[in-house]
Amino acid sequence: MSAIEAVVLGIVQGLTEFLPISSTAHVRIVPALLGWEDPGAAFTAVIQLGTMAAVVIYFRKDLWTIFKAWFASLSDVEVRKTHDAKMGWYILLGTLPVAIFGFIFKDQIETAARSLWVISIVMILFSLVMAAADSAAKRSRTVEDLDRKDAAFIGLWQALALIPGVSRSGSTITAGLFRGLNEVAAARYSFLLSIPAVVASGLFELRKVGEGGSPGLPVTVIATLFAFVSGYAAISFLLRWLSTHNLRPFVIYRLIVGTSILLLTAFGAIS
Repeated sequence: MSAIEAVVLGIVQGLTEFLPISSTAHVRIVPALLGWEDPGAAFTAVIQLGTMAAVVIYFRKDLWTIFKAWFASLSDVEVRKTHDAKMGWYILLGTLPVAIFGFIFKDQIETAARSLWVISIVMILFSLVMAAADSAAKRSRTVEDLDRKDAAFIGLWQALALIPGVSRSGSTITAGLFRGLNEVAAARYSFLLSIPAVVASGLFELRKVGEGGSPGLPVTVIATLFAFVSGYAAISFLLRWLSTHNLRPFVIYRLIVGTSILLLTAFGAIS
């Protein structure tokens, strides 16, 4: 992988990690369209550490408050009743499904699931699910209204994002809408929920950097840095967008991209 490829893929990763259009799919699609090699699942997981750094910095005050309250709740029953302490427990609870399914299906995630056929079909199908949630959502609840049922439900939907084409933010925001949350509340919880799973996955795959023909450490570092910068911008943009808009533009975009990739693959233009 050249430095130019690393820069492009880093920017693509950062922009698409938080927009509900699937970063894993785009890091697979863009190289296919440009005639580059598939960077692989390990490279994709590792450069997501850049986007998680963006989340940590963007929400640093919230995260520190949540962590302090959660830690105190381990020994203080009264603190355990506070919203911040509950958020810490909800993030842990919501992370369990993706950790379990990620471990069980890790081989399929790294191989068969990266097929352009799978990615394009999944992008199209999950667009319909997002459209249904967007239409049916009551949007009457905020982050303060989150409970254990929400955390478990959204956590299960996060596990769907193990399939390239679903989108981690797309699946969790969609689940939040189905639970009656407004878009901003669903997005904020989605971003916070993503941290444990993505960081664990990235650190686990870090050992594979440079192995078996996969991109080496220097280009992986470059891509990660650009993923951080573009990811920070994407977080800010999406939260502002969702305060006054809905998911429909992203649904339309996913349908167009998914259909285009499906046709290009079917006619042998990309593989």
